[in-house]
Amino acid sequence: MSLGEEQPKSRSVLTQLAIVYFKKKGYKVNCENATLEGYSGMPRHFDLIVQKNHSEQGVWIRDWNRTIGVNIIINLDTTSEDVGLATPIMVGEKFSDHAKSYANRRKIELLTKQKIETLR
Repeated sequence: MSLGEEQPKSRSVLTQLAIVYFKKKGYKVNCENATLEGYSGMPRHFDLIVQKNHSEQGVWIRDWNRTIGVNIIINLDTTSEDVGLATPIMVGEKFSDHAKSYANRRKIELLTKQKIETLR
């Protein structure tokens, strides 16, 4: 088994928690592991595509044992904008202060594993 095949399995627990969370919050989970072509012509990957009302949002899930930095949030923002999705959502363990600040300014929702687990 190659490293590329193992990575999704390590994220699957957090992905399943996220799916349960979104469904309880009234979202419809439209797609898992979606790759969409952006306006730039580049393929853009999302772990989930969720929909609430008429608005679709791209979700990245990063089950890392380290803090997610602003660069990852900027990449998510750019990726979502390129495919025309509404405000993106990032799921992770913890976020840097710069990441939180950028996400707040750009209306990107940051969800921690702890917040997801409290809704169970």
